[in-house]
Amino acid sequence: MIRVLSLLLLFGLPLAATVPAAAQSTARTFTGLDPLLDQAAGDPAMRPLKTVIVARGGRVLAERGFHGHSPSESTNIKSASKSVISALVGIAIGKGLLTGPDQKIAPILMADLPATPDPRVNDITIGHLLSMQAGLDRMSGPNYGRWVSSRNWVRFALSQPFVDRPGGEMLYSTASTHLLSAILTKVGRRPTLALAHEWLGPVDGFRIDAWERDPQGIYLGGNQMAMSARSLLAFGELYRNGGRTRKGEQVVPADWISQSWQHHTNSHFSGDDYGYGWFARQIGGEQVHFAWGYGGQMLYIVPSLDLTVVMTSEESGPSARNGYRDLLHALLADIIGTVRAA
Repeated sequence: MIRVLSLLLLFGLPLAATVPAAAQSTARTFTGLDPLLDQAAGDPAMRPLKTVIVARGGRVLAERGFHGHSPSESTNIKSASKSVISALVGIAIGKGLLTGPDQKIAPILMADLPATPDPRVNDITIGHLLSMQAGLDRMSGPNYGRWVSSRNWVRFALSQPFVDRPGGEMLYSTASTHLLSAILTKVGRRPTLALAHEWLGPVDGFRIDAWERDPQGIYLGGNQMAMSARSLLAFGELYRNGGRTRKGEQVVPADWISQSWQHHTNSHFSGDDYGYGWFARQIGGEQVHFAWGYGGQMLYIVPSLDLTVVMTSEESGPSARNGYRDLLHALLADIIGTVRAA
């Protein structure tokens, strides 16, 4: 019942038909981006695109809603929420609730370990979960359905066979970030959503509108989180600004952002660098760190240009396999070129 109600919230929040026309495209202060966004609006291949926001140095240069959507409406950011989980882990370390990326997870999740666990489970660390190097079989892709259909998602994830050693190849799995949500719930002694509200509350404009939970009430780490494009921009601006709010309050430790953006492994699917909940690659001649969710939910940060870009999309298909993600990367490259030239 919890999951059904959460899904109703997640997928019932956006009311595109009621968005006033004036809200679909807000005033922009840098018209040089208008031709790019106009072209995207008219490109059939970009039909899933819902919103684009471009900000530089904390100032919004362009904000656009497409096909009846608005940057203020709530949308499911899917796996882009893994970067939010990473931020909460970093804050928990800064508060002394966790000791660091090298902390072993087995003592924290002892109650949910199998009766006769594989000894390698004792080697899994917080960092391994963040970088998708736990070694356990993946609970994304074809295995996702049977995982979320289980009675206890944490116990089911920990009971999976090892297909690599902890610290080995990247095995992208939402179960890894869900284990982090369970860990945060235990050490924080509150639900992950409550921690997010408290710890990220000082960030102006950041808000989580809805979030699915597992049968035990643990919020799904790394998926099924609803927020607006503007809220996602506020989160991105926090990282671009070294973990500080506009008022200068240090919310995420600055060294955690450096660790999160550091190369730890590479995606088997895209070849992109991967850190702690963040991808990285060269786009438009610049190093870009980005959060990426199914269907094309993107948060890009370009530190060299003080640039933060949000793109949200319909959940119409796997953006990597159908080439749509590459179109979003190409749009970002054009945005980078235009901003750099200006």
